[in-house]
Amino acid sequence: MSQEKGFSLIELLIVIAIILIIAAIAIPRLLHSRMAANEAAAVSGIRAITTAENTYNATYPTLGYACSLPTLGPPASGQSASSTAADLLDSVISISRTKTGYTFNLSNCTGTPVSNYNSTAVPVSVGGTGQRAFCSTASGVIQYAEDGVAADCISGNNVLK
Repeated sequence: MSQEKGFSLIELLIVIAIILIIAAIAIPRLLHSRMAANEAAAVSGIRAITTAENTYNATYPTLGYACSLPTLGPPASGQSASSTAADLLDSVISISRTKTGYTFNLSNCTGTPVSNYNSTAVPVSVGGTGQRAFCSTASGVIQYAEDGVAADCISGNNVLK
C-alpha cells in the first residue's frame, strides 16, 4: 500500500481556527493601540498650536493671538514670515487641519488685541480614529472630553496631566 503525505482536512481546519482566534484577539488591540497613538499625536498638535500662539502673541503684541490656523502656518513659497503667515506651525495642521485622525481648529478669539482663543482637536471618527477630544485656551492648560465632543472639552474640567 502507498501512503500519501500531506495534511488532512481536519488538521488544516484546526490550524485555520487557531489563526482566526489569534486574529480575533490581536485586531482589537491593534485598533486600540492606533487610537492611543492618534490621541498622543493630537495632544502633541494642541501643544504645538499653544506654543505657536504664544510665540505669535509675543512677536505681534498689537495683534494678540492668531484667530486662524493658516495665520500660524507657513507663508507662500518665496515669501517671508509675516503676521498673516507667521511660519510657526506645520502646514499639515495649519492648512489641511486634519492630522492622524483628528481635526484641528481655532475659535472664540476675543478682544483687541486678541486676548483669548480655544484650540481644539476632535477625532474624525469617535471610537475609530480616537475617543477623546482635546482643547486648550490661552492659559495653556490642555483639557479633554471623554465623549470626543469639543464643546464638552471647552466647558469641562478634565485636565490632561
